[in-house]
Amino acid sequence: MIAGFKAIPYDPLLIEIADYVDGYVIRSERAFETARYCLIDSIACALDALDDAACTRLLGPVVPGATVAAGARVPGTHYLLDPISAAFNIGAMVRWTDFSDTWVAAQTSHPSDDAGAILAVADHVSRARTADGMPLTMRTVLEAMIKAHEIQGVLGLGQSLNPYGIDHVLLVKIACAAVTTKLLGGTREHIMAATSLAFFDAPLCVHRFGSNTGPRKGWAAAEAASHAVRLALMAVKGEPGYPQVLSHPQWGFCRTRMNGAAFERGGAFGSMVMENVIFKIAGPVVIHAQSSIECALELSPLVRERLDAVASIRLFTHQRTLETIDKTGPLRNPADRDHCLQYAIAVSLLRGKLTAADYEDASAADPRIDRLRALMTVTEDPRYTTRYFDPALRANPNGIEILFKDGTGTGLVEHDNPLGHPSRRTEGIPRIITKLSARLEKYYPPRQQRQILELCLDQRRFLEATVPDFTDCLAR
Repeated sequence: MIAGFKAIPYDPLLIEIADYVDGYVIRSERAFETARYCLIDSIACALDALDDAACTRLLGPVVPGATVAAGARVPGTHYLLDPISAAFNIGAMVRWTDFSDTWVAAQTSHPSDDAGAILAVADHVSRARTADGMPLTMRTVLEAMIKAHEIQGVLGLGQSLNPYGIDHVLLVKIACAAVTTKLLGGTREHIMAATSLAFFDAPLCVHRFGSNTGPRKGWAAAEAASHAVRLALMAVKGEPGYPQVLSHPQWGFCRTRMNGAAFERGGAFGSMVMENVIFKIAGPVVIHAQSSIECALELSPLVRERLDAVASIRLFTHQRTLETIDKTGPLRNPADRDHCLQYAIAVSLLRGKLTAADYEDASAADPRIDRLRALMTVTEDPRYTTRYFDPALRANPNGIEILFKDGTGTGLVEHDNPLGHPSRRTEGIPRIITKLSARLEKYYPPRQQRQILELCLDQRRFLEATVPDFTDCLAR
């Protein structure tokens, strides 16, 4: 028992998380293979963010010029940072362009928000061990990602946080606090302590909605993950946890933050979330628009040479899309634009592609974008909504039909699931590899590109590689 409290029993959820992280053995080969692709995809997203000055100005040590013994590397940079700062750096890069993986549930989240904290802590621990012990392997990193994904996703299945004004990155903090405590050598008791501490600061979600949409959504999860690493470091040093952080009848989280509702989970912890995670492949845009973008890209050759002939654009979608990304009127910044269904579709129709640069002010100044937006109507298709909310399907249907002034039209083009859906892995995985290859070509010399790809595409070799083997080959 950590000093500071008598033997008060921990809340059941904290015990279940600690038992899972400390003792559950991941046996699913599918989960480990998907986790490798998830990390590959996360690195591709991180490298993509290096093009954005709004992201890169947030990177580096807290104090300019500071160096750290046994620090953690930040991919695509020369930085070697303390694990808290590295977790923020990597997390912000992975999440910045809204191109990383997604889990759709009662509370939609982005599970690879955990990658920064896990990679940073594993790298730090490995470098600290160099003199007197074996560094961690990438198998350990992938196992930690599987478990962190599972905690976020299973809690998200049982609990929507938005109705309480709480940002989903609270789930990132909980998961990262638990798994990084384990990576740091913490015991089951330490894991419960760190996880309890993660509930104390529940972040607002106001930056994701309406006129308040702003760039914080690019680094909110990174802040949560880096805070989780700090809490893990404190816990393994003996900082006590708070056993009734959830259930205290007057001051507990459930009473004060959730109007007395229980903090639910949506099933047992295993490896289901990693196995079924949804990748973003069509373009950097919120998950509910992914299949819409596929439709728009297919229609683009029929439209972009005859824009003046377009009479109307009919968008068909499900209820969740209408609630989150159906936007009309002015869009104030890139963060506002990448959460607008109509904007993303207009750009995809016009240009036959969608990139992070398309949300910047220079791109948004193209008057044709707003002209196309004005022609759009968004309608809920009840069939789509039914399929979206069916847990056995986890579908994300969208459709587009374009009518021309001469009375002709394209007919309805629809996709039930986006390219990154688990039902389309055979199509999606090659695109993830292409996604990484394109970023490597931009930032690394040919020999280093080959070195990274050869390691990333060999499952056995990747699992056996040490963490510094991996992070060193990504340094610039």
